[in-house]
Amino acid sequence: MPEEELHGIRIHLDRLLVERGMTLTELSAQVGITVVNLSVLKNGRARAIRFSTLSRICDVLQCQPGDLITHDPAAPV
Repeated sequence: MPEEELHGIRIHLDRLLVERGMTLTELSAQVGITVVNLSVLKNGRARAIRFSTLSRICDVLQCQPGDLITHDPAAPV
């Protein structure tokens, strides 16, 4: 992987979905974005996320952005 693509951003969508007893499909319907785009985010392959999307995800999951996204510089992808 090229060095410019290395990062320590971690997405905790799986954990939040399990904690809330929700599927990716249910979240997709409530947030209004495709399952494919949520899957890209969930698997850590997203290069960006719009604040409006992040806000809707946090609204639906009743969480803060820091519950969904963390930074671990010691463990780049």
